[in-house]
Amino acid sequence: MWKCPGCGRVFKNTDQSHYCKEILSVDAYIAEQEESVRPLLEKVRACIRAAAPEAEERISWRMPTYWRGENLIHFAAFRKHIGLYPGTEATAAFADRLAGYKIAKGTVQLPLDKPVPFDLIAEIVRWRVSAVTDKRRPEQPSE
Repeated sequence: MWKCPGCGRVFKNTDQSHYCKEILSVDAYIAEQEESVRPLLEKVRACIRAAAPEAEERISWRMPTYWRGENLIHFAAFRKHIGLYPGTEATAAFADRLAGYKIAKGTVQLPLDKPVPFDLIAEIVRWRVSAVTDKRRPEQPSE
């Protein structure tokens, strides 16, 4: 176990990457990331905002979050991937199209060494908006 001397949080791994200070906005979150990943995060953000223009942008669980009556989707930067968190129903509905990515419990890992599937992200977000708006879960994404 390792305790961060800056914030006092305890981690399994020594020198675990994390945020010591409170992140208050998506702009601040992106600004804290590695310079090389910031443009990708800005594109993910723009993609989500275009697909869900009425969603409120906020920070939840220390991640950029888009909310419309409930959380639609979160994203986060990691050393080797961007984590996308649309929920278990969305990852199940898009399982065929997400087959080339690591998926677990409503999470998708988008490796930084591969192109980011912005069109697929937008489609997942639109599906989430539809699910929240209709208060039912669409069975299949549109092709």
